[in-house]
Amino acid sequence: MKPDLVTRLRGWLQRSETTGLVVMAVVVGLLAGTGAIGLRVMIDAVAWLFFVQGGQIPELLGLAPGWRRVVFVLAPAVGLVIVAYLVPWAPESKGHGVPEVQYAVRRRGGRIRPRVAVAKAVTAAITIGSGGSVGREGPIVQIGSALGSTVGQLAGAGAERLRLLVACGAAGAIGATFNAPIAGVIFALEVILGSFVARSFGLVVIASVSATALSQAYLGTDPAFRLLQPFTLASEWEFPLYLVLGLGLGLVAVAYIRAVYWFDDAFHEWTGPTWLKAAIGGLGVGILGVFGSEYIFGVGHDGVEAALRGELALSLMLALVVMKILATSITLAAGGSGGVFAPALFIGAMAGGAFGSLANVVFPSWTAPAGAYALVGMGALFAGAAHAPITGILILFEMTGDYQIILPLMFSVVVSYLVASRIFPDSMYSLKLRRRGGLASMRNEVSALDIVLVADAMSEDFETVRPDLPVRELAGMARTRRTRSWPVVDEGERMVGIVTETDVQRAILDQEDGAAGTEAADPTVRSVMTRAVLTCSPGDTLREAFRRFTEEDVQQIPVLDPDNGVLIGVLRRHEMLWAYKELREEHQRLLDQTRAVIDSPDGGTVQLEVQVESWDHAIADRQLRDLSVPANVLIAFIRRGERSFVPRGDARIEPGDVLVLIATRKHESELREWCASWATRTGTAPRMPLG
Repeated sequence: MKPDLVTRLRGWLQRSETTGLVVMAVVVGLLAGTGAIGLRVMIDAVAWLFFVQGGQIPELLGLAPGWRRVVFVLAPAVGLVIVAYLVPWAPESKGHGVPEVQYAVRRRGGRIRPRVAVAKAVTAAITIGSGGSVGREGPIVQIGSALGSTVGQLAGAGAERLRLLVACGAAGAIGATFNAPIAGVIFALEVILGSFVARSFGLVVIASVSATALSQAYLGTDPAFRLLQPFTLASEWEFPLYLVLGLGLGLVAVAYIRAVYWFDDAFHEWTGPTWLKAAIGGLGVGILGVFGSEYIFGVGHDGVEAALRGELALSLMLALVVMKILATSITLAAGGSGGVFAPALFIGAMAGGAFGSLANVVFPSWTAPAGAYALVGMGALFAGAAHAPITGILILFEMTGDYQIILPLMFSVVVSYLVASRIFPDSMYSLKLRRRGGLASMRNEVSALDIVLVADAMSEDFETVRPDLPVRELAGMARTRRTRSWPVVDEGERMVGIVTETDVQRAILDQEDGAAGTEAADPTVRSVMTRAVLTCSPGDTLREAFRRFTEEDVQQIPVLDPDNGVLIGVLRRHEMLWAYKELREEHQRLLDQTRAVIDSPDGGTVQLEVQVESWDHAIADRQLRDLSVPANVLIAFIRRGERSFVPRGDARIEPGDVLVLIATRKHESELREWCASWATRTGTAPRMPLG
């Protein structure tokens, strides 16, 4: 493909507000679906290698059949040791996967390194395939999100679009993995973005459907778990039992969260070699699997299906709750790469199944089979651990195709979520995010400094120099430039220092005075640059950047990709202060106009609300300053979901927004004429909250 064609394509994707975004959402969905299929194939291949071929080693060596158990005990240890040597290539691939995606969305403007997708696929396949007690859902979410971020970066997308494409990748990953496109959408909005904006919803749906359709073409359309019979509510008297089940699973969810992070802290404090920690953790998992139950190896879907069919004894299911919590916690603490989603479903199925078995014994005449309680337990435990009740309800419906159990499912899920969130405010995901500084502290008053990110204010128009550039050549450049400092980068565009106009002048004077000492006759930038440089990352807020400006008297701060040190922009002091000043003044001006209209002596005011529709191209996806609103009509504020704000002139109007317009009685006719044209375009009449 010719470079000019690539440039035109990127330009079109950056400018397009509809078709381009849809195209990228479809591409991300297809890539996420491909990743989900590929991860399954890789896990099956590694499991065949460790447990089928590995199980034949004792026979080939002429050992007794009992030695097969030794091989199976060692399998998780070998797998985790291999992972320990692979993780440093991409440290983000270690752990759950979902908190790393949340961190990228909140702190890095949606930027995820492309290599993360490859590293996560390999490390997760080895961890799960060798018997590590984790799920594949967390890894595929991170893989899909990394692919979405990569597509956005290749297209030159800004931070807002990057975040949206990351969510598209996550939705496609969940949809393809569980054959649950609706749950994929809700998971991406509820867990990854934390927002249900209309525009985001549409694109995330497109990605999830694309991924699921591809997955179904390869894996079939059967639900993730097959039920022998649909479960129903046997009697209204069961509701108190489902209440008790929800209460109990809320407590189990908290125990699950605490166990995962307790083991993680314990392994982290131990200063032994990484490979040794991995080996010890793997041996622990192997012993639990061989001498406890093989159901705890890997994802554990076989155990879940056995619980749903009612094939497991009460004592075994209770034991499996404890063993799965231990095995998952140890696998992750020892450095394994895998998710906590599937283990939550497993633990919930065992706890719910055990409760159902007990209920069948005590109340045999009016209780559903134990499998019904196992099914409800899956959703309730996940909702309590992830603090995602909507996803917990929908995903169980789609994974089983059983809608008849929806009432008790909703009841127990919400109760479990309320109990777990009340006892322990952080979820399985948010606790790790908080520890990494990915959850901003809540303030009573939030200023523009807390809202605007460095990625939104930095300049990508800057000059760099190489370390081997002669100082006199740089001095010649400085005479024709207004720049006073230059970032110094190596061949890989990584930041190695900074050189200022003062450094250049001092070096030339020293050379002319013969004070250069042992320096070469013509010194280079390397010999005069400053290596200790104050930097920031694109996910920092302007408040954090402003604090760095106050630490040292500098005029600009280089913005580095935190993963590889590549220089991606500069944040200039005067531009940041100017942008902040303009933002405050524009908000104040709009507020003053609002007060002036409300306090006007012209016989009161008229207020109308109009909702933006996606097909109204005269309003939707345009900037506020481009709207042809009458001069005497004020857009007082915008309601977007549950949030209301006074807009800036460059604020983009999104489908689903509600514009609140105010005019005095004197100019009421202008307001109504403009709203009449609105109604003609959209077929909807404006609302009139105030007469």
